[in-house]
Amino acid sequence: MTTATLEHGPAGSAADAFDPRSEGQRLIKAWYADLEQANERRQPVANVFVMGNAIEILRAFDFKLVFPEINSLQTGVRKASEEYIRLSEDYGMSPDVCSYVKADVGLMLKENRHPAGNIPKASLAIASNMCGTFIKWAEIWERWLKTPTFVLDLPGQRAAGWQVRPGDAQHASDARWVEAQFTELIARCEAITGRKLDLDRLAEIEERVNRMVFHWNNVMRLNRACPAPYNAMLDGLTFIGIMNVYRGAEEGVEFMRRLDEHLQAKVARGEGRVADEHYRLIFSGTPCYVSMRRLVELFETWGGVFAYSDYLTFAAGGMDATDIVYDTSRPLESLAEVTALAAHRGLSNQFFAHERLAGQIRDYGADGVVFHGIKSCRFVSSGMADTREYLSRRLDVPTLYIESDLIDPRYWSDAQIKNRVDAFFEALHQRGGGPVGRKANEERRASA
Repeated sequence: MTTATLEHGPAGSAADAFDPRSEGQRLIKAWYADLEQANERRQPVANVFVMGNAIEILRAFDFKLVFPEINSLQTGVRKASEEYIRLSEDYGMSPDVCSYVKADVGLMLKENRHPAGNIPKASLAIASNMCGTFIKWAEIWERWLKTPTFVLDLPGQRAAGWQVRPGDAQHASDARWVEAQFTELIARCEAITGRKLDLDRLAEIEERVNRMVFHWNNVMRLNRACPAPYNAMLDGLTFIGIMNVYRGAEEGVEFMRRLDEHLQAKVARGEGRVADEHYRLIFSGTPCYVSMRRLVELFETWGGVFAYSDYLTFAAGGMDATDIVYDTSRPLESLAEVTALAAHRGLSNQFFAHERLAGQIRDYGADGVVFHGIKSCRFVSSGMADTREYLSRRLDVPTLYIESDLIDPRYWSDAQIKNRVDAFFEALHQRGGGPVGRKANEERRASA
């Protein structure tokens, strides 16, 4: 999963004894073990993606949740992804297809035998327009597995600089559009489970999501401290995994609460992820799960830490915002309103990345931005050249572009990436990077 260090403070507090990496691994293992029994227990199962998924409704009907993206990335983490990808390519899938999709097709060809355990057959699949691949991916399940599929059409950002705000006419219209779709989805869930939606149960789930999001936002803000208490592109992957898999569950609330306390204690002690933090960076793009530990090592060797990543915004479905709060007195209406806001944030983070990155650079005191182009993910990678040019020319922010893949190890070139990383840090050093140079760069950008 990710690396983390177990720290023990002088008082031996509960916050100090908490190890996010070990606890995250335990929770993911428990999730897979629970999934293995779902079909045998005749429990309803839903395939969902990490963005635009209506998890709160599904949990209210006691669906067990399968995240195909997480299944695929876990094959990469467990160094088994190439076998699944090659199976799908031998079957006839193009090398240019998303490697997550190919790993999932390989999983189907292996009769759902996953390195973490057998994956249950889904009773329902939820897709959305949050990623174009989601819709085509769900079509595979429809054709091969005869899985009933529901596609959510969620509103996004219409133009650069344009923003929806709670209470305005556009947001009200967007929310009504989403709520109408939720009503149809609820009817599908009622037909599958033979139960009516319990609005009180939905409100309880939303209340737990509110608590998770509260702690999640605290965790994001804590990394504005210098030194940063965690690495957003290594430790952050564990955090976002729990945020997705256990969203709305009490275990998820407890993990986020303890993580919040743990990181607050580290900040209070002045402890950082990197012992000698010299460069603060933003990571833009999706991870390379097969080599993420190595990639982070290349940066940390130079005293560089990823203080933030826009992946933590769109992989949370846009749920990293202080205004993302459910009104549990009107659970269905509020779910639609929040979903419309979160979808706007998640989608705009990909289509108008320069706006978000400019704010993140300021908020996290970043010295530079690292763009990670993904060979098989044009949806995220295609606009990176324009975004880099904007940051370099308009904001005078140093950038680095590297390329590999989500989980296909054949596209990782250690020597090439190391050379680019080393050259990037040498350029940062010549610019006067680090704390002193950062202040000068901020002043220069402010006057530009």
